[in-house]
Amino acid sequence: MITTSIPEAAQLLQQGQVLAYPTEAVWGLGCDPFNEQAFLQILELKHRPVEKGVILLAGHIDQVEHLLQDLSPVIRQQVISSWSNRQPSERATTWLVPADQHIPNWIKGQHPLVAVRVTTHPLCVELCRQFGGFIVSTSANPAGQTPAHNLTEAQAYFGNALHYLEGDLGLSREPSRILNALTGEIVRA
Repeated sequence: MITTSIPEAAQLLQQGQVLAYPTEAVWGLGCDPFNEQAFLQILELKHRPVEKGVILLAGHIDQVEHLLQDLSPVIRQQVISSWSNRQPSERATTWLVPADQHIPNWIKGQHPLVAVRVTTHPLCVELCRQFGGFIVSTSANPAGQTPAHNLTEAQAYFGNALHYLEGDLGLSREPSRILNALTGEIVRA
């Protein structure tokens, strides 16, 4: 099913459905991060092992504020600045931060940290707002394949196995870089 309605897409997520949607640079697959069945469906669609973990995508810093509490004030401000001062055409940054007790193990995979990004993509911001929090965000492609860059490519990969939120990609040309907030290590350049 294809929808152009963000409220309908948010409701699908709340009902435990998997959704393909455009992000800053590529199409993503998303679900309610606290719904294990929906999450396992994403892993099955992607042929991705649970050990790798996934990104949580938020529409506003308030949605992930609780995950930044264990960071030093300097690092915390650096993380927040990377999200709030980013121009739409600039590459987004995903940060690995300490996971609190509310983050399910299937989201973290084999890692003690959780990957989090606050987006500036208007469609994703509104989707997270209407959903009521952060959502899973992993590229819309089977493992080892090129991420989908449009609805047609996403449908070619997944057919009728999920729902699609039609929309345009953001202005970034590359998927987010991933940085470890505790060590400064560049995980994905």
